[in-house]
Order: sequence, then structure tokens, then C-alpha cells
Amino acid sequence: MSPRRSYDQYCSAARALDLVGDRWTLLIVRELLAGPRRYTDLHADLPGVSTDVLASRLKDMERDGLSTRRRLPPPGAAYVYELTRRGRELLPVLQALGSWGERALGERRPTDAVRAHWFALPLSRSFGGGSAGLVEVRLEEGEFHLWVGSEEGPLYGEGPAPEEPDARLSFFDAEAYGAVGRGELSLREAVRQGRVGVVGEGALAKELRDV
Repeated sequence: MSPRRSYDQYCSAARALDLVGDRWTLLIVRELLAGPRRYTDLHADLPGVSTDVLASRLKDMERDGLSTRRRLPPPGAAYVYELTRRGRELLPVLQALGSWGERALGERRPTDAVRAHWFALPLSRSFGGGSAGLVEVRLEEGEFHLWVGSEEGPLYGEGPAPEEPDARLSFFDAEAYGAVGRGELSLREAVRQGRVGVVGEGALAKELRDV
């Protein structure tokens, strides 16, 4: 393993960038916020990263205490990567970075890859500091579920919710979640305009319908 590069500056921002400033590292953190992931799954959801770079970043993250690797018991018997507590502490950093980058997002370009679960972070910001709970989300690109207000465990997961969610959201057009992701439209306003359907009897569903 090659030695970690450093800015060699006695500054907390520089030290943080020593750890997560390399290309792809924070996007790997984004993927691991979904919980344990296999290498093949990470590679599939990080289009554009080479196998060598992904392997190198994962080794760096393990060395720096941001993630761990463990072997699943049979019959899985595959290795998975997951964030440590220190790694999960990067969630507000990613949220702040995503909020700052909303104005740079613009319209989707023909060359842009997209995954449904990439909308989990901006959507979680849309709920603010209200009720906590499990939300199932349906987009044109697929489904994912989101634990709103979760401080432990995964932030989101692919596919339908593993149990009865507090709310089910259906975005009726791509522009609706694009506008929410860019910060141009609040989730509550999208519901009010009839561009997002809300089903459920949990507190989160009731709050969204109370517009």
C-alpha cells in the first residue's frame, strides 16, 4: 500500500482533505451510507471508476479508519465493505457539499449516469428536522427507501422498503425530482402541486399531506 499523500499543513481542513480529498473517496462514502456493500456492487454504482482506483481507495479508507471489510457467513461468503462510526460522521459533510452544489447541477446531460438511490441524500435534506421514519420512494429510474432522521445504521437502501414504511412517495415526472434535487422546489410544494403522490398513515406522510 502506497503512503498517504499529505498537504503537510497544520490545518483541520487540510487534514480532512488528506483523508477524503482524493477523487472518488466521498462518492464511495455516499454508496456505503446504504450499509454493507460488495465490491462488485460498489463498482456497478460508481460508473467511471476503474477497478484499480476503487480497490486503492477502499484500502486507503480502511487504513484511515473510515471503513472496514468483513466476510459474510455462508452461504454468502463474500466480502463486504461498510463505514465505521467515523466514516458515517461524513454524512453532514456530504449533505453540506450536496446543498452547496445544487446550483451547479443544472439539467441532466446526455452523458450523465444516474441511479435512483443517488436522490436519497437531497431528499433527506428536504424533510428537515421533523418526524423520523421509513420512506419508500418511486422514481422513473427505480425504487429506494430512506430512513429519515436516522442516526445509526444505513441512511438508505435500494428497492422497496424492508417493512411497512411510514410514507410512500411517487414522483410523477422526472422534472419534479430534478427540481427538488436542485433545490428549486421543496418536497412539500411538489406534493401541493400534485407532482408527488403520498400514501401512508405515518407521521411523515401526514406532515407532507398537511400542506
